Amino acid sequence: MQERQTPYLRDIPLEDAQQRWLEGLAAAGALPLMPGERVPLMAAVGRVTAAPVWARLSEPHYHAAAMDGYAVRAEDTVGATETTPKRLRLGVQAQYVDTGDPLPEGMNAVIKIEEVHLVSEGGGEGPPTHIEILHPVAPWQHVRLMGEDIVASQLVIPTNHCLRPQDVGAIAGAGHDSVIVRRRPRVAILPTGTELVPPGAPVQPGDIIEFNSLVLAGLVEECGGQATRLEPVPDDFDHIYRAVAAALADHDMVIINAGSSAGSEDFTARVVAALGEVFVHGVAIRPGHPIVLGVAQGKPVLGAPGFPVAAALSFELFGRPVIYRMLGLEPPRRPTLSAIMTRKVLSPLGQEEFLRVSVGRVGDRVVATPLRRGASVIMSLVEADGIVRIPRFSEGLHVGQEVQVEMLVPPEVVDRTIVMTGSHDLTIDLLRDLLQRERAGVRLVSTNVGSLGGLLALQRGEAHVAGTHLLDEATEEYNLPYVQRLLKDMDVVVVGFVYREQGLIVPPGNPKGITRLEDLTRSDVTFVNRQRGAGTRVLLDHALKQRGIHPRHIRGYERVEYTHLAVAAAVRGGAADVGLGILAAARALGLDFVPLFKERYDLVIPQPFYESELLAPLMATLRSDRFQEAVAALGGYDVSPMGQVIAVVRQGKVVRTTASG
Repeated sequence: MQERQTPYLRDIPLEDAQQRWLEGLAAAGALPLMPGERVPLMAAVGRVTAAPVWARLSEPHYHAAAMDGYAVRAEDTVGATETTPKRLRLGVQAQYVDTGDPLPEGMNAVIKIEEVHLVSEGGGEGPPTHIEILHPVAPWQHVRLMGEDIVASQLVIPTNHCLRPQDVGAIAGAGHDSVIVRRRPRVAILPTGTELVPPGAPVQPGDIIEFNSLVLAGLVEECGGQATRLEPVPDDFDHIYRAVAAALADHDMVIINAGSSAGSEDFTARVVAALGEVFVHGVAIRPGHPIVLGVAQGKPVLGAPGFPVAAALSFELFGRPVIYRMLGLEPPRRPTLSAIMTRKVLSPLGQEEFLRVSVGRVGDRVVATPLRRGASVIMSLVEADGIVRIPRFSEGLHVGQEVQVEMLVPPEVVDRTIVMTGSHDLTIDLLRDLLQRERAGVRLVSTNVGSLGGLLALQRGEAHVAGTHLLDEATEEYNLPYVQRLLKDMDVVVVGFVYREQGLIVPPGNPKGITRLEDLTRSDVTFVNRQRGAGTRVLLDHALKQRGIHPRHIRGYERVEYTHLAVAAAVRGGAADVGLGILAAARALGLDFVPLFKERYDLVIPQPFYESELLAPLMATLRSDRFQEAVAALGGYDVSPMGQVIAVVRQGKVVRTTASG
């Protein structure tokens, strides 16, 4: 099969790429409105009308009683007063009706049952023969007139309307049991790559679990399309060509995932060119710049990069608008919030960056904290509350800079979010889960910036809580000296969290017999460190100084990771022989552990937040038996200080201490 020449991979500004894509598709007739199909009303919510809905019936289609009571002729009630009650004969001048009953012939009003007194003729004990009323009623009082809600032949729902539950109810009330809606655009998702294995399958080094199609399919369904996940095909031009050609035959759009760059095994652009036309190959965005946009057999074809964040962003920018247009809709705009950046972000010139952030309200400010960047970090999609766009020719964002956040979660969630930062610990994930499980409506977001970074974040007003385990060399005291120095202009409460074991994380069986810090200087040992400002790094440097060990004698001292689990993963994967971390991290990855130190990990909370309604559920969870038992079960933790007030520090001075260590 002859391949056509592949367009050169180059960066086109996002707006230009979107314009070329939509104009090219329109010119090729590849943006058709989906045809209509009739569906029962029970299946209609979320669908888009392909034709107007006109009322067959009025609603109500008769004059209906709006109250339980007695139907009367209004003119018969004239003259009734409290001093001269009026009596109306039952069955002739008044008839009992329930709410919703048809109004009897000749009647034009309803008197509420509680405003009526039943009487017997002559005042005897027999059955009631009359009603007695004290006030006249106006014509059509407490009556739902025919057509009060809907009049037969009126427009109920227009074309190109996304149906809501209330819309379906109105259509039913207008006399229909079904509705004509646009067929959902059928979108085929074709993963490519020889290395792909299905979720749940055993994996070997080099295997990649194929989950991008799950993400893309969910995004397709979310905006009204119907997704088909195809079986992965290997990195081979002919295989991909045949799979795409087959998908085009019975789908309205095809997404090819991976192979969109310009390497020797990247065939997407060549396949699209062979089947049709490539409009764009390469967009000046980050992540996701090697995007392929084209048309084949009169259908849109999107070549999305293989990394999950880039694939999702590619669909968001190029696939989502196409599906909405096929449904006759404009893509809905997400709400935005103004927020303050908590960290400096450098961004490459020439590319527009879509930065994922977590968002929370701290005091009177909304703060946005950057999440891990990179096209492959799917957890940044999971954790993202919103997206900040960094313009193409900007060098980045500054700490404290005001930005607009396109929200991915409802904005009101921000006011129910506890923002925690500082040192990493595995128990924070337990706390987050239990808090959301048992305290409905409260959310905890946590970022790992190290103990020192956490205290500085409190200083700048960027968090409600900071986790810290900083050992002061001069006093051998944990945390309080740092709190006094760094937060001297604040009133804070130091709450005990855990004592935990720090030690050497080594491979199973400890094959190199590493048992003490002095072993880190051996030429056959490679170490992995924590970042500057991390409490573990401070502890290590203090211990090395005490032992007279210079860091330059430790191979790998300059290589850093930002969490205990990342250190354990480096050891587990063979990138390092040893790292300093906590027992729980070693256990989590099936590694051995050599205990060296016991340290105190505290939570530092500005006093206004400590006393706030927002943090009350957090403190209650900390002090609960259920949480403390779960933490203790991890191993390497002493929960005896958990939830206790260690100290109250006002303007740098300790005014109350209940525990130390």
